[in-house]
Amino acid sequence: MADAYKKCAGCHGAAGEKKALGKSKVMKDMTKAEIATALHGYKDGTYGGPMKGLMKGQVKSLTEADITAIAEKIGK
Repeated sequence: MADAYKKCAGCHGAAGEKKALGKSKVMKDMTKAEIATALHGYKDGTYGGPMKGLMKGQVKSLTEADITAIAEKIGK
């Protein structure tokens, strides 16, 4: 799991406390379900705003286990 979130932390912060590039939601304020839904949506192209294209590339290699682990680690 540490590896799965490692690439996220650069923009979102170690604990999901930052707005990535000043545009995203703060992940730590989202529920586990909201995070999982967002990651799945970025992956299949059904979710996202200005960073949708960038995020699709970031999440494409995440497995279901990675998505669950990230949501569990960061979500409330």
